[in-house]
Amino acid sequence: MIPIHNIQKALAAALSGGGDFAEIFLEDSLSNNLSMVGGRIDSATTDRLHGAGIRIYKDLGSVYVHTSRTDLSGLLRAAKQAADAVGRAKETQGAITIADTPVCCEQIPVRRAPSDIAHTRKREYLAMAHAAAKGMGDAVAQVRCILGDKVQKVWVYNSKGLHAHEVRTRTRFVVHVVASNGHENQTGLETAGRLGGYELFDRIDPEVLGRDAARRALTMLEAGLCPAGEMPVVIAGGFGGVIFHEACGHSLEATSVALGNSEFCGKLGLSIASPLVTAIDDGTIPGAWGSIAMDDEGTPAGRLVLIEQGVLKNYMVDRLNGRRMDMPVTGSARRQSYACAPTSRMRNTYIAPGDSDVAEMISTMGDGLYAKRMGGGSVNPVTGEFNFSVSEGYLVRDGKIAKPVRGATLVGSGAKVLERIDRVGKDLSLADGICGSISGAVPVCVGQPTIRVSSMTVGGLEG
Repeated sequence: MIPIHNIQKALAAALSGGGDFAEIFLEDSLSNNLSMVGGRIDSATTDRLHGAGIRIYKDLGSVYVHTSRTDLSGLLRAAKQAADAVGRAKETQGAITIADTPVCCEQIPVRRAPSDIAHTRKREYLAMAHAAAKGMGDAVAQVRCILGDKVQKVWVYNSKGLHAHEVRTRTRFVVHVVASNGHENQTGLETAGRLGGYELFDRIDPEVLGRDAARRALTMLEAGLCPAGEMPVVIAGGFGGVIFHEACGHSLEATSVALGNSEFCGKLGLSIASPLVTAIDDGTIPGAWGSIAMDDEGTPAGRLVLIEQGVLKNYMVDRLNGRRMDMPVTGSARRQSYACAPTSRMRNTYIAPGDSDVAEMISTMGDGLYAKRMGGGSVNPVTGEFNFSVSEGYLVRDGKIAKPVRGATLVGSGAKVLERIDRVGKDLSLADGICGSISGAVPVCVGQPTIRVSSMTVGGLEG
């Protein structure tokens, strides 16, 4: 904890260059990662991160400087560097008053803190997943399991008098399987992450994750090639929400909108999607991987409706881009660490459940593709055009799931996908992931119920 009088001096120094707003973000984090490959511990690391970032606004511009030194001299040096970059010095700078007691933003209590979990217990979790995956068959060539935890303490102070504090504990388990027939390889991935401690394992079974990852790899190893063409596509819930996250969600962040780099600029209040679509970004879901009590500017998190029955209702707005857009902040400012300036980012972003039955979606789709699990891809945030791989897919023939196929990709634009959604299921689920952007990598959830898109371009390896 830094003395308040040091914070006040640093903020005054930051404003001495003519800025009209200054902020200090302080972080102290401890993270642990344990990895197992081939039944043996492959790596075990512990990392400590400590430092501060100082940001200054002047009108619509900003300057950001970070330092690992958080004593008074280190903070003043960083503040002066930032002030010098802003412009001409002020002759006088009034006193800044910061509240002595922080506004403490806390999530649900952590019941099994990482510091209370023995190394041997962590190894047992890894070994359980590894053995379960290997037990799925001789074609399982490699299993890699990773268990990570992080306790991040953050403080935010600004020249408006804000003093806010949050402790964020996160735990995540990852299983990656490679299956091989001697000629080619296929992979399977399962992850489970939670805002909280090792109570994660009250909700997940490492053996189930191991078997699921191996099953996916083995299924795709035996799958045929996917044909290409225009066809209806049913996309399963959970990680299927990555398409909305990437192809639409990033285009609703003020990071893009404020600079005119979004296909959804100027469309508030307009219909941009099927009336079946309601999309939400929510930082308050208890225990969800992407949840936060406050954002990295000290604004309390909330539940933000982005699209309601097809109509664009809100953008995700941080403080700087709120200035540029003349819009209020939405608790969406996030950063990887003190070394990054914050900007508007997603938290837990999902399409809300509808009332359609999954079996009916498939039985009435004719010939098409069922994307049970999505993989990675690329997106142009300006146009919304995307290209995503399908890590587990099945051909549908005459309304019946026919056979697994590999090599499928989904190609299109975010706006067109939103308009062509003609079924939204009841089976909402969320999946954890890591999202990268200009403020670094942050934990997020993507999600949706099973949805059907009436027509999409499917790229394949056949035809």
